[in-house]
This record gives sequence, C-alpha cells and structure tokens, in this order.
Amino acid sequence: MYTVIGGVKTRAFRVMWMLEELGQTYDVIPAAPQSEDARKYNPSGKVPALLDGNERLTDSTAIMQYLADKHGALTAPAGTPARARQDAMVFWLVDEFDAILWAAAKHSFVLPEELRMPQIKVTLKTEFTRSSKLLADRIEGPFLMGDEITVPDILAVQCINWSIGAGFPSVDDRLGAWAAGLRKRDAFKAVRARGDA
Repeated sequence: MYTVIGGVKTRAFRVMWMLEELGQTYDVIPAAPQSEDARKYNPSGKVPALLDGNERLTDSTAIMQYLADKHGALTAPAGTPARARQDAMVFWLVDEFDAILWAAAKHSFVLPEELRMPQIKVTLKTEFTRSSKLLADRIEGPFLMGDEITVPDILAVQCINWSIGAGFPSVDDRLGAWAAGLRKRDAFKAVRARGDA
C-alpha cells in the first residue's frame, strides 16, 4: 500500500493518476504545500511525497517514473531508445510546461507580495502557448509516445489542467482535444472524484 502526501489540486494529482492507471491501492494524506504536514515528509515543504514501505520519495516526475519502472507499465523499458525518447519528452515538459506554470504561480501567490512581478506572466503565457503548439505537433498517436499511455501523457495533461486553472490562454485545438480524451479515462476520473469528495 502506498501513501501519497498532497492534495488533488497539486502535483500530487499526477502521482494519484499514475497509481490509478497501475491499479494500485493507496492512501492520501491531504497536505497543502508548505504545511507542517508536508514538511514532515519533505523538508522543502513541496508536495507530493510518496511513502512506499520505509521509503520516502519526493518530486512528482521522479515518483511517477519510479512507479512505472517498479510495476513495468506506462513506460518504455530502461536502456532502450524508446525510453530515451520518453525521458526527453518528460524533461521537455518539465522545462517548457511545468516550470512556466510554477513561475507564474510564484508571481501570483507563492512569493511574498513585494517580490512578485506580475508583468512576467505575460511572457510566461506567451511561452506556454508556443510550447503547446510544439507539443501538438509531437503527438505520435493516441498518446504522446504512440499507442500506449506513458508518464509524459499524465504529466502533460495535468499541466494543461493547471494552465486552465491559472487563467492561461487555451492550448492548441488539437492538443486540447487530445487532453480532453485522456480526461475520460477511468483512472483520471477516479482521482477527480477524490477531489470532489
């Protein structure tokens, strides 16, 4: 049994979605970022964290890849060209989607008010729009890497959802339709239902 630390409105959503896709049972400790509960599991106060027995893991993308490797699903095998392409997509998404959204969040509500520079969000939104068009052109099939769902799909869709909540411009129509299709998956809906409960 796994335990996820974090809420469905955070990057913990990615980890919960991964666990649902893998058919794994898990508990959730709904800790908010920077809360005392979050700091018990990650000194930085960031969520998610994952407890797997005596192991405590942090960083959503590292956790997702760990789970995929451990269960032999939702990933290309390590040491293959397919895995190198998958890893390249993950790193690109972290740089071009996640980091942009995080920077916008910092300048919206995370940083102390005197350090926020709201005008930077115009540039961040422009960069995100450019990246969403590039990603739309990289879709190789029903999923980003081809015929099967993998770690990058979960990461990309959660970032697109985040962008909607953050008031970013709508993504490219093709990318939006692709993300809408993934939101219909039972695993996605199961995590969303946890948030509605």
